Amino acid sequence: MVVESILALNEENLLDQWNWILECLREVLHESGDGDLAKSLPLLGDGSVPRQISNDSVHLTQAYSIAFQLLGMAEQNAADQFRKSVERRSGADALPALWGDSLRQLRESGLTSEQIAKELPNMRVELVLTAHPTEAKRATVLAHHRRLFERFQQRSLVAQSSTERMDPVREEIDYAVRAILSILWRTGEIYLDKPDIQSERRNVLDYLTHVFPSVLRPLDQRLRRAWSDVGLDPKVFEDPLVFPKLTFGTWVGGDRDGHPLVTAEVTRQSLLEMRKSAIGLIQRQLLQLARLLSLSAYWQKPDPEFLQALASAANRLGLEGKKALDRNPNEPWRQFINTIIARLPKQDTTQDAIVREETPTYQRSVELLRDLRVLYGSLIACGQRHAAEYSVQPLMRIVQTFGFHLAVLDVRQNSAFHDKAVEQLLIAAGFERTNFSQWSEAERLELLTKELASKRPFARPDVSLGPEADAVLSSLRVLKEYRSAYGEDGLGALIVSMTRNASDLLVVYLLAREVGLMEEAPEGLLCPLPVVPLFETVDDLQHSPEIYDRFLDHPITQRSLVAIQKRNEESSPVGQIMIGYSDSNKDGGILASLVHLRCAQKELFAVGKKHGVRVRFFHGRGGTISRGAGPTHRFIKSLPDDTLGGDLRVTEQGETIPQKYAHQSTAIYNLELFVAGVTRKTLWDLGHDESEHPLEGTLTQLAQWARECYTSLLHSDGFVTFFRQATPIDAIEQSRIGSRPARRTGQQTLADLRAIPWVFSWGQARFFLSGWYGVGTALSQLNQKEPKLFDELSKTMSQWAPLHYLISNVATSLAATDLEIMRSYAGMVDDAELRSRCMELIESELALTSRMVEAIYGGSLAQRRPNVQRMMILRASGLRVLHQQQIGLLKMWRSYHRMQATNEAEKLIPQLLLTVNAIASGLGTTG
Repeated sequence: MVVESILALNEENLLDQWNWILECLREVLHESGDGDLAKSLPLLGDGSVPRQISNDSVHLTQAYSIAFQLLGMAEQNAADQFRKSVERRSGADALPALWGDSLRQLRESGLTSEQIAKELPNMRVELVLTAHPTEAKRATVLAHHRRLFERFQQRSLVAQSSTERMDPVREEIDYAVRAILSILWRTGEIYLDKPDIQSERRNVLDYLTHVFPSVLRPLDQRLRRAWSDVGLDPKVFEDPLVFPKLTFGTWVGGDRDGHPLVTAEVTRQSLLEMRKSAIGLIQRQLLQLARLLSLSAYWQKPDPEFLQALASAANRLGLEGKKALDRNPNEPWRQFINTIIARLPKQDTTQDAIVREETPTYQRSVELLRDLRVLYGSLIACGQRHAAEYSVQPLMRIVQTFGFHLAVLDVRQNSAFHDKAVEQLLIAAGFERTNFSQWSEAERLELLTKELASKRPFARPDVSLGPEADAVLSSLRVLKEYRSAYGEDGLGALIVSMTRNASDLLVVYLLAREVGLMEEAPEGLLCPLPVVPLFETVDDLQHSPEIYDRFLDHPITQRSLVAIQKRNEESSPVGQIMIGYSDSNKDGGILASLVHLRCAQKELFAVGKKHGVRVRFFHGRGGTISRGAGPTHRFIKSLPDDTLGGDLRVTEQGETIPQKYAHQSTAIYNLELFVAGVTRKTLWDLGHDESEHPLEGTLTQLAQWARECYTSLLHSDGFVTFFRQATPIDAIEQSRIGSRPARRTGQQTLADLRAIPWVFSWGQARFFLSGWYGVGTALSQLNQKEPKLFDELSKTMSQWAPLHYLISNVATSLAATDLEIMRSYAGMVDDAELRSRCMELIESELALTSRMVEAIYGGSLAQRRPNVQRMMILRASGLRVLHQQQIGLLKMWRSYHRMQATNEAEKLIPQLLLTVNAIASGLGTTG
């Protein structure tokens, strides 16, 4: 009852915040001379539509886009207040999936404080930030959004502490909000030119240097409080690094799959920028620490071991060490920090070259971490535990998390691109047969085995071999140079997208040997960086166990994994595998995608176990349901038993980054879902030896039926034409959203189209096709053929995590569809027979899927999932106006193209893209 009453207050709070911020926007519009536009803004879900303003008005589109973004902020802030209220009144374990709830579950399962604490430091979450999906908002606009959100939070605090209507603090906040909105109103929201990689990199660096470092301490503090609240022994936190590890990766500047702008120079700049930013972050933290720890040796006596460490550090630095001691006499802790600062790598911010740095400079961040542990221990020894935990421990966590590299940079390339590079190498070496991409797998393996037994390169390094070979080899040379200078800490994986066979992976060894990246061991060559397959399509997932078995069986792979294991001090070799949610969904639909991903993980885990390798899965999830998104805690719980192993690597893409991490409170919440979820799932799996669920086979059968239905639609006569005319795909291909092309090779085929614009365009037209199509047919067939199994499915849904995750994601996709809007977009299809035939199939399957999912839930989705329903109702009327605008503009734009009026068509693109951006804001999702 307490939670229900708080929920009612939260609803009222949301409406209050929304009405307040919308009134601020109206005032800004009035002041700007847009009074009629101000009157056209809809209230929450009231169905009103603008009457004074034309539906083709650019200003109307922009106003609705901003209004939707403000609604999203109000929802985030209301949710944050709701969570705080629940925990304040009902305790830390009252909210599902966070630390309190997770620890309580583990304790109730029989685990002790010591058992949980022993595993905590072994837990690891690595978020990989990517820019290639679809962040539709400019960095400037995102910065304004952050300022607005801060005012939201300030106003909420003032409202709680003041009852006066005209409180001066609240007046000041309202004034600031109107000022920011006024600037936002006059700021263009879309990219008039495609954003370059440098701007994408700056955006990612902002999160890595400002947002994530600031949330580490409050995130750790929430674990401490929850630990005590559920009755566990707090003594475990005497170790400052007992907490789960949180690390980061990125693809910005390294992902070159179909992205010609990611050159070797871009990769080099990305690595150096991150290194400079990481060292700058640590240096700022150390300077702040030195200012804080003004402890005098007169008042507390440092222990002899610490004084010896200080003397040793000063002697190692020579003259710099003497300066460090002279700067703060009788303040040994500050002196010690001075020696640490003096040992930081020296990098001129104007210098772009990769240079080797000599001792006594720290070569790796673990050396700095050891010195910080000495500092921490010395404070504890002289009775300054509070000072140690408040000042030194947070810095230790920052160094542990970001090191001297900030985030590891993965390098990804398509297997077909590698094949062309090898062909150019064969030509340069004078081989008779050079069409490597056409060879059988046996022929490819024979060549690779023979060549990898040799040390000689194919060609001289100063000779141009061809565009593909030059691109691949130059990027690998950058990695070699960086590793020689700074070690492997900043280097991620060499990822091969569209891995179709084992030779696709072994080719990377050959290319690495060509530039001298491979190492020579007594037993033979090894690769110091992990080579990682990316299994994307349903067919590739089905063949993945056989492919990975062959790869692990290769001597170079075995030597490489053992070498990496020793370097990282792992208990066993670790093999990383990336699995793609986007292409498998585009390929087979949501049900087939999730089931085949599940089956592949279980089989790949078994393959690794057979070879003595712990498999580390890298989950390539996108920002929408169709591309693997969904509630974090449900996703983690749904993973196959034992496959997580306390080590989750997952992409965070496009608009999900600002939605989840732009503001400190939401960032803490979403990161806690990850680390608490991984800990709970891992420890639960360790303590429960569960056999295969009896409905696993049923899921596999459902996947087969759903895929047959889905692919039947995709391969039906004329469907590609229907897709291109009934969605804004052609406009999205023109968009300035992300620096990457919409197609891998530029061919106008469904196979060549990336999964991101595929999902994005269906969402813009409110079909959300790949998020539900085929599910109704599959469930209906099960109900007809095995009604008892269908009933069991319904009973089990809420108890079995994989099924719950699947069905709830389908239900969310259904809630976002709108049949009336779908029909309006379909009206743009020229061929009436094609339009009627495709829509009949889609509408029939939509109705069937809705009925079957509601049968699983045992009631209407509106009643069973009121939060999702409320979110869509609040946005319905505004979205309808925007869809009407977009359809009108698309018709006009396409008409100009048919008339070859190119100039007129070009003039419409910014206005058309603004509707794309506005609809994305309303739906809260792009690709």
